[in-house]
Amino acid sequence: MADPLRSADVVALGGGHGLAASLSALRLVCERVTAIVTVADNGGSSGRLREDFDVLPPGDLRMALTALCDDGEWGQTWSDVLQHRFTGDGDLAGHALGNLLIVALWQLHDDPVTGLDLVGRLLSARGRVLPMAAVPLELVAEVSGLDATDPARLETVRGQVAIARTTGLVESIALVPDNPPARPESVAAVDAADHIILGPGSWYTSVLTHLLVPQLREALVHARARKVLTLNLEMHTAETRGFSATRHIETLHETAPDLTVDAVLADPQTIDDRDRLTRACASLGAELVVAPLARLDHPGQHDALRLAAAYRDILS
Repeated sequence: MADPLRSADVVALGGGHGLAASLSALRLVCERVTAIVTVADNGGSSGRLREDFDVLPPGDLRMALTALCDDGEWGQTWSDVLQHRFTGDGDLAGHALGNLLIVALWQLHDDPVTGLDLVGRLLSARGRVLPMAAVPLELVAEVSGLDATDPARLETVRGQVAIARTTGLVESIALVPDNPPARPESVAAVDAADHIILGPGSWYTSVLTHLLVPQLREALVHARARKVLTLNLEMHTAETRGFSATRHIETLHETAPDLTVDAVLADPQTIDDRDRLTRACASLGAELVVAPLARLDHPGQHDALRLAAAYRDILS
């Protein structure tokens, strides 16, 4: 009997290593995966290319493509090539080759999605990678705790890198421009999806950003798909210092109070108060699903097989 999950349309939203983790798991159980990737990165190779060529930051898009690459020799070889980062002190130092390839294709084709689709074909990727917005975005956060004499005072921190490294507490996040156009392909993918996965990832700079793009948020709110929120394995990052799993749910609800979710997936080691977390999930309309998701040798990293098994149980 055919596995219906294999032929289902699955959309995963996020950025960076968190999105790569969910994609690495999803491609083990699904054939039709679309990644919708944040485009607010302003650091490293991506930040330099974004500034030099006025393009979308390619780094998170590259990581998503390589996470979806075929397991055969061809796909793995090209994945390694795209992930290769130049060393030394020259102009190329620090650049990932895949970032350069993506920007070159954007210049040749003048359409980010066409360029990404071509890289996907090169990798024999098991899915498609799309940017969440049509223009590069800047993240702006209101942060408390930066002034020792007045801890409640809010200060504005600009840029994904600065927000990710802040020593204060992120109180809210916004995008510049504040009403960015979504990529129509991304909205169409959400509309057509059977299942939607949000997270894991840097909570403010990778996960919640998707809910700040009005057209994309509207599509997520009205999507007919089954929606799953995947919580992080590490609760206390620079962005979410002192946050519990419940507080993560609360910030999502504050950001998009009209968004409902069917299931919240959490590793048991991240839960400090299960009853409270269950109630918070219920406020989203969600069932709490608890399953071991971490690698045994690296507890802060998702195990692709464990995560794939959890997704299969929820989505089936």
